[in-house]
Amino acid sequence: QVQLVESGGGLVQTGGSLRLSCAASGIIFRINAMGWYRQAPGKQRELVAVYTRGVRTDYADSVKGRFTLSESNVKNAMYLQMNSLKPEDTAVYYCNLVSDSGEYWGQGTQVTVSS
Repeated sequence: QVQLVESGGGLVQTGGSLRLSCAASGIIFRINAMGWYRQAPGKQRELVAVYTRGVRTDYADSVKGRFTLSESNVKNAMYLQMNSLKPEDTAVYYCNLVSDSGEYWGQGTQVTVSS
């Protein structure tokens, strides 16, 4: 069983920064993609950033130049550095992992940006 544990959410003012972390545990076969999605109240879940193994990292247009996805020194873990945050970034952020054994989601971490 694969588990994803997120941390780093919270309340920040407009223009501030947060760093989200996601650590995967369990029996993980080859990771094909790992990234972050978010869901704001009343809206559908949307892609924020995703690393596709051996290919590239993709970002939503709304976060390009402000958010950076990177690997952690810890195996099967990653960070999402979020800078210049805006109120429209307020959402629950979910870590996502796609491996040869399936697709997995974290429990979500709340990010709130006050104006």
